[in-house]
Amino acid sequence: MVNAIKGLFISCDVPMAQFIVNLNASMPASERFIVHMLDPTHMFVHPHVAEMIRSKIAEFRDQNSYEKPQ
Repeated sequence: MVNAIKGLFISCDVPMAQFIVNLNASMPASERFIVHMLDPTHMFVHPHVAEMIRSKIAEFRDQNSYEKPQ
């Protein structure tokens, strides 16, 4: 018998994948969202977390961007 679940396929570079894995690990066990790590740059996650992942990545990028002082 085949079990199928809805999900979201994420393809990214290794550093971003590690950021997402660490984000997943920081969640309580009941809220973890990674269904399966396919390889170091591809993962399958629950679809309801798409916007949360996007916002956390945007926040991370904002914290790590350089703005030239005036």
